[in-house]
Amino acid sequence: MSARVEAIPPSGIRKFFDVAATMPDIISLGVGEPDFVTPEHIREEAKASLDRGKTGYTSNRGLAELRVLIASDLSSRFEASYHSDDEIIVTTGVSEAFDLAIRATVDIGDEVIIPEPSYVCYAPCVSLAGGVPVHVATHDTDGFAITASAIEAAITPRTKVIVLGYPDNPTGGAISRADLEAIVRLAVEHDLLLVSDEIYARLVYDGWTHTCVASLPGAWERTILLNGFSKAYAMTGWRLGYACAPHHLVEAMMKVHQYGMLSAPTMAQYAGIEALRNGEPDVRAMLAEYSRRRTLIVDGLNRIGLRCARPQGAFYVFPDITGTGLTSDEFANRLLQEEHVAAIPGSVFGPSGEGHVRMCYATSTAHLAEALDRMARFLGRVDGFTPHPLPSLPHRP
Repeated sequence: MSARVEAIPPSGIRKFFDVAATMPDIISLGVGEPDFVTPEHIREEAKASLDRGKTGYTSNRGLAELRVLIASDLSSRFEASYHSDDEIIVTTGVSEAFDLAIRATVDIGDEVIIPEPSYVCYAPCVSLAGGVPVHVATHDTDGFAITASAIEAAITPRTKVIVLGYPDNPTGGAISRADLEAIVRLAVEHDLLLVSDEIYARLVYDGWTHTCVASLPGAWERTILLNGFSKAYAMTGWRLGYACAPHHLVEAMMKVHQYGMLSAPTMAQYAGIEALRNGEPDVRAMLAEYSRRRTLIVDGLNRIGLRCARPQGAFYVFPDITGTGLTSDEFANRLLQEEHVAAIPGSVFGPSGEGHVRMCYATSTAHLAEALDRMARFLGRVDGFTPHPLPSLPHRP
């Protein structure tokens, strides 16, 4: 076995999925995907593409029509400008896009700064490319937002890339425009690349305006922007994402993509065209429902004594479980075994995730209410449990 592969632990999320799948009456707050079915008109367009015989490979870059629509959407919605012919590549999900970005830019020994808690694939992808993940902690007291000063303290002569993922998985934390501008200035000063995963850009609350880092002065020429269809359009199983960057960086990613993946699924690309053309009402309807669920679970967790910040985006909460005296792994395992509620230990998302668990509220309000009842019952059995005195933590403005 490759030493790099052997050194990487299996996904802590998958471990809980596998156990939960064997249990009856399970309420899963673990899986990070919408509980909505992909909207019907998107599914119908995918079927129609099959009936039209569109079953072969597409261009390595993806369907030209899809890339034109991606470029238009980014420009009109986020003021990020990309040429569809040579600055966009359609990928098999955002996970592939991230892997391409890292493998195309990171040499052995290069350091990659990763704010954490963070999505579980970031650090392993860096390690598999021969790079060195450098974790920079964020904290619930400031909404888990990364700052330029925290990043600057981690920069060394070996630093090559800063990873940004916002709104964040697992915390739901966002990054303000002012903080992003400071991070861009830092990247310019030290001549660093930015890899920005913005898959949750459409899922933000309370009037928050998402700032695409590539739209900021000085950022475009050093940014690889990642996004996709999984979360906003409820298309996780379609495996459709994209990466945008200056031409020379896209060409580098193309070298990896064309040998490892060749092209994203053809049927999924036609579904993506329909999503961008006509899917806006669906996104708004799902976002409104997520907002209602967010209120239910945040208020419920604080009521039963687990301090929980109100997330600014995505569909996760990251409550503080330190009052139980349990580690995050102990808490999640006991909750799963005793009450059949699946949550993910915060430790799998990086060292600063310890003391928290991730819960996904992309499930029905009935399931969320029942999960809260079960958690309250569970907490009543935890010896020495001390409810946190604060009702909640504010998100960052």
